[in-house]
Amino acid sequence: MALNGKTAVVTGAAMGIGRSIAELLLQNGAKVVTVIPVVSQAAFQKTVETFGGIDILVNNAGIFNEITWEKTIAINLGGCIRGSYLVIEHMNKLTGGRGGVIINVASMAGIGVLSCSPVYTATKHGVVGFTQAFAAASVASGYGIRMNALCPGFVQTDLFSSIKSKLGQFSNLADANQELIEKLGVLTERLYVCACFKQWCRKNINLHLPAPFS
Repeated sequence: MALNGKTAVVTGAAMGIGRSIAELLLQNGAKVVTVIPVVSQAAFQKTVETFGGIDILVNNAGIFNEITWEKTIAINLGGCIRGSYLVIEHMNKLTGGRGGVIINVASMAGIGVLSCSPVYTATKHGVVGFTQAFAAASVASGYGIRMNALCPGFVQTDLFSSIKSKLGQFSNLADANQELIEKLGVLTERLYVCACFKQWCRKNINLHLPAPFS
């Protein structure tokens, strides 16, 4: 996929899936700006001033923590919504933007249920629902912005490695969760991102659960 001349903003790109996304975007010719989980209008404005616009936003920042659940909601769902709404004014064709693509990294928990993690599951269902509604609204409004959601299964990242210690009220389900992990298998973040990369810029909504999770 040639992305020469495109400018991408990726949140949560210090490690894991976000880092692999940023690396693949760079390898395919994009200019990439990485930001910490808390996105700001100033960060987007600086990107536009430096590179002339924003073509791709990847809302990847996320945490897994059923103990500090308010923070989980704020980052996983709130961060996704905030980033998307902030970038509208820079992408919106009706206000001089050149359109663009927003990718939200959700989870298989967004189209199913992880019983050990009700809050994480709720946030990812929220991301999927937001993606579907935003995409439809953008089409109806003529904004020229496509929004897709990636729904990975278990991927070997630092977040994945810390699940057992972050279950909170449902730590008793750790063994059941481990059985699910063993049943479905685990991908490296690099393999997962490579599997999804070619589908990012397809039109309409794309919820991805690549093998062995399909």
